[in-house]
Formats: sequence, structure tokens, C-alpha cells
Amino acid sequence: MSENANLQEADGIEKNENTGIEDSPQESLPASEAEIPQKDTPEESTTEKGEPSDVKEETDSAKADAAENDSSDSDKVKPDDVHEEKDSTSAEATENESSDSAKVEPDGALEEIDSANAEAAENGDLGSDDKEEEKDFSKMSMEDLIQEMEALLKTEKIQFLKRPMELIRSSFNKQFGALLESKKAEFLEAGGNSIDFRFDFPLKSKFNTLFKTYREQRQEYYKNLEKTLSANLENRLEIIEEIKGLLNVEENINTTYKHFKALQERWRNAGPIPRDRYNNVWNNYHHHVENFYDFLHLNRDLRELDFKHNLEEKNKIIERAEELIHESDSNRSFRELQALHKMWKEELGPVAKEHREELWERFRAATKAIHEKRQEYLQKMDEAYLKNLEVKQEIIDNILAITADESNNHQSWQNKIKKVENLRQQFFNAGKVPIKVNEATWAKFKESVRAFNRKKNLFYKSLKKEQYENLNKKLELIKIAEEKKDSDDFESVTPIMKKIQKDWKAIGHVPRRESDKIWKEFKNACNHYFNRLHAQRNEANKEDNEAYDRKVAALEALKTLELGKELDEGLKIIKQQIENWKTLGKVPYKKYYIEGKFNKAINALYNKLDADPSEIELLKYDSKLESIAQTDDRNAMNSEHNFIRKRIDEVKAEINQLENNLQFFSNVKDDNPVVVEVQNKIDKHKDHLEILKQKLKRIKKFY
Repeated sequence: MSENANLQEADGIEKNENTGIEDSPQESLPASEAEIPQKDTPEESTTEKGEPSDVKEETDSAKADAAENDSSDSDKVKPDDVHEEKDSTSAEATENESSDSAKVEPDGALEEIDSANAEAAENGDLGSDDKEEEKDFSKMSMEDLIQEMEALLKTEKIQFLKRPMELIRSSFNKQFGALLESKKAEFLEAGGNSIDFRFDFPLKSKFNTLFKTYREQRQEYYKNLEKTLSANLENRLEIIEEIKGLLNVEENINTTYKHFKALQERWRNAGPIPRDRYNNVWNNYHHHVENFYDFLHLNRDLRELDFKHNLEEKNKIIERAEELIHESDSNRSFRELQALHKMWKEELGPVAKEHREELWERFRAATKAIHEKRQEYLQKMDEAYLKNLEVKQEIIDNILAITADESNNHQSWQNKIKKVENLRQQFFNAGKVPIKVNEATWAKFKESVRAFNRKKNLFYKSLKKEQYENLNKKLELIKIAEEKKDSDDFESVTPIMKKIQKDWKAIGHVPRRESDKIWKEFKNACNHYFNRLHAQRNEANKEDNEAYDRKVAALEALKTLELGKELDEGLKIIKQQIENWKTLGKVPYKKYYIEGKFNKAINALYNKLDADPSEIELLKYDSKLESIAQTDDRNAMNSEHNFIRKRIDEVKAEINQLENNLQFFSNVKDDNPVVVEVQNKIDKHKDHLEILKQKLKRIKKFY
């Protein structure tokens, strides 16, 4: 898959998916409108041009005739007694739900319910309250998103998949785009050329296949839906016409009532219609149903029976709506309220006039309370989304600040890459933002990351040139190492081999794909030479190594050596050991540490002697000086000489300081504890000074 194709898919664009697919009426709305009906776009109550021409406005005389007929005892009505309505009948029908004469002011809660039910009517959705809450796809992995797509396509109706599918696609493409950028950056850092970049990702191919399946199914659904909605609309209009015609039928009232009930059942099963016709058609239907019930005044038993049933059911609906006010889940309450309004409109007829206004006002009050509670919930959600927006904007600003940082070396760029990757993860975990700024925020974030990557790629592109120059330099060093690795002129070649090793470290980085290869070549050539050098030196140092082995054995013997009880005898034994040590030979330079171990062992023997401590210390010092002299290391002897002179000066200074301190106690008795302590220190320093002077005399013998 080419880079352009990858980038195109990362933005959710596929050529073969967009051709010939048009959004349905539902999907042409904003995403938020499909999910939550907007309260500021109320349905018009006036009839559209498409309404049948014989629907006319009811005149005042028709209302008067209806009032008279309500008190009549005849079983039939003459055609002249029923007046046809004008085009505004549907507007008056809504008023009849609350009062025959009073106008109802526009109500945002009712308009939202009407809008939602119109949408549900078109989709064939009953607005049930058992739908799951919307999942947060932004925190799912690409594998989980694929599984969600498969599950949705198998279990959900295609007309309800637009929002989850768009959210899944947005989340998937964000993650895939970030992965694509990362893989491309790795490719470029490894020395690749942008035009050669390819990235095949099986999950992306599977996502494309599933999304194409979804769009094809959706296209087929909306293609068939248009025909179905039109057919259902015609059927419902026919039902309205037949209900109107019942008022003119000359037959037994019971037969007419049964016919009316059959038409009501047909209406309930007539199926969805276009949402822009839903409210007007329902208002017409409701108006003519009420006219029919007014017509039934000639048979009060049937009408009162229906009124009683409708009153009971509407009271149940109101009671349930009033219970929903106290539900904690506002979205669930709204969906159930939507279903209650649909039952009120679709399944139940009118009640007696004396109950109509009271019932409707109670239902409308409950609806308004639920609506207001839901608006508070949505307001809180908006506030949370705004906080998320602030967090995401801060993350974008931080990425831009990192991009503006001018530090321009490999280590600093590696640190910046880690910081941006961390910020990118924070952005994905920050949560949702308001829908109206979602795309703009994502675009700003994506551009900030791309700006960072462009600057990073520019740095590493310039670095590649330097790395290839370094590669050529290191290849030259490999050539030298290969030429010299078998040389026997160790004296002249060894400095050269050490120099090229030092030069290698100073040259710097090479392209990663060449790094391991050339390092192995260089290391093998150097190791080959120095292994030969060490073998030659080991042969030359054979005698020194044998001397080292002898001294190790002698050192072990010293650990168990016993001295005589007499001082002279002990000193004689120690001097014999020292002389014997000198005859064992010179050890290799790297193993010279054994001389220090011998000195410690000799000092331990001196400590066993029954003699004055100062005398023993001088004896130890004589042994130390002889060891230094044996090495022919003039610098070591000079260093020891300087150390003793420095210590003599320091001890003299300390004695002077203590003696000056005593002058402050001239009037104090000699047995004063402080005076005694100071005097003791002075005596100790003088004894130590005498020993140091003796050591200095002994050192001078070696000059």
C-alpha cells in the first residue's frame, strides 16, 4: 500500500466507496440532530401542498352543527350535516387535544418530542427505552473497533448505525493515522526515501471491507425506504379518507363502528412515513377520529365505552410520565417519554371533552419537567466537553511548543519524540469535546503532530548526509585495520591500531542498517591484531609470570610464619623474608599489586614483635622504602619524600597552634582538664614529629 493510499485511508477516504452513494434524509442531518432532536426547529402545523385537496377548514357553522348534533337522538347523519375542513385542519387538531377553543402556545419540550417521534416514525423505531448507552469508541483499540463493527452489522438495524459507524471510523482513522506517521518516521530514520514508503496493515484492509459492506447495505436500505415510505404514506392518507367517509355511510351504527375500529388497526400497522409529513398526517388523522367520535353521539354506549378506555389508558401514561421525572437517567427517561407520546397519539383516541384539557395539561407538565431535567443533563455534559476541549487545546499548544524548540541534535530529538508520543496518548484519553468543534480540534491536533514530524524528518534527512559521510570515514578505518591486522611489526603498528580505534569513536553515527555490519568488521580486525599482540607479549613476559607465581606462593607462606620470642631473632626472620622476596624476580606491570600485599604481610609480622611502637614503625618504613627502591620508580620515591616533608610542616603547625592556645590558660592551674588534654596532644605531636624526621633521614639515603 503506497504512502498516498495510506494517507487517504487514514482520513477515511476511499474512492470506490463514495461513488453513487447519497445520504438519506436522515443522514443529511448533523450527527447531533440524529441522536438528539433539536428543540429550536419545531414542526410546522400548516398543511403542505402535497395534502389532498379535499381537506378543508372547518367553519364556525360546522362547529355549531356539531354542537347541535351532540344532543340529537337520531341514529344517522345526513351528508349536509358534515362540513369539510380547509387546509388548516391539522393546526386545529392539535388544539382539540387540550381545548376546543383555546390556542396552545409553542412548547419546546413538545416540539422536541414531536421531532423525535417524526424521526422514529420514518425509521420504524418505536423509541423504546432499552437501547444501550453510546459507547466510548475513542478509547478502544483498532482490534476492538473491528469487533464492534462486526457485531453491529450482525445485530443492529442498518438505519441506526450511522453515528456508531462514524465514531468507529473516526477513532480507527485517528489511531491508524498516528501509526502510519510513526512507521513512516521509522522508515525515514532508517535511511529510507519517502517515495518508497509502503505500509500494509491487515486490520486496515478488514476495516475497509466492513465499512464498504455497511455503506452498501445502507445505500440499499435507503433506496428501498423511499418506496416504502411513499407507499405507507398513501395507505395512511387512504385510511384518513375512509374515516372521513364513515360519516356519510348509510348503515347500522354498530357496523360503522366496527369498520372504524378496523381502520384504526390498519393505521397502527401502516408502517413509517416521511418525517416531514408525520405530524401533519397524524393531525389530520386525529382530527377526523375526533369528528367520528362526535358522530357517535347517536350511540352513546359505544362512544362512552371508548372514552372510558382511553381515559384509563391516558391516566396510566400520565402516571408513568410523572414517575419518569424522578428517574436518574435523563436519556432513558426521554426515550420512554417519546414512546409514551407515540402511544398517546397512535394507539389511543380522544376522551370526553370535560377531561381533555385536564389530562393534556398534566401530560404536558410532566413532559416539560422531563425536558428541563434533560436539558440540565445536556448542559452538564457540554460543560464536561468544554473542559476536555481545554485539555486538548493545551496538549496541542504543548506539541507546538516542542516543535518550536530549536535544540537540534539526535538526543534532543529522541527526547522530543518521547514527549510528543506521550502528549498524543493524553489527547486520545482526554475524552469527548463538543460536536461542533470536534473536527476542527482533531484537524488542529493532526496538523500540530504533522508539523512536528515534518521538522523532525527534515533534521534526520540532513543527518543522513552526515551519516553517509561518517560511513565512508569508518570504511576507510576498516580498510586500515584489515591491512594491519596480520603485521608482525608490533612496535610501529600498535600505535596505529590504537589511533584508528580512537578515531572510530570520534566519527559519530552512521545509517542504522549499516551500523552493526561495519562495527563487526572493524571489531573483528582489531581483535585479531590485539590477540596476536597479547600472545606475543605473554611469551615475552613468561619469566615475569613465573616470578608472579613464586611470589604468590611466598605470600601464602608468610601467613603461617612464626617469629621467635626474642626481638633480634624476629627481626632477622623478617629481613630474611624481605631478602628472599627480592630474589623472586620482577612481576608483570599489571600484577604489581602483589607488592602491596607483601608489604601488608611484613607489617603484620612487625606488629608481632615485642618492641617500642615507634621503632616498629621505622622498621616498617624501611621495608616500604626498599620496596619502592626495588621498582626503580623515581617518581614514587619523590612522591614519598614530598609527602613526609609536607607532614612534618603540618605537624609543626599543629604544635604551634596548640602551644598558642595554652597561652590563654596562663592563669589556670596545670591540673586543669583542658590544659592537661592540650598538653597531651602537644606531646603526641612532638613524638610523631620525631618519627617523621627519622623517616626523612632514611629517604635521603636513597638520593
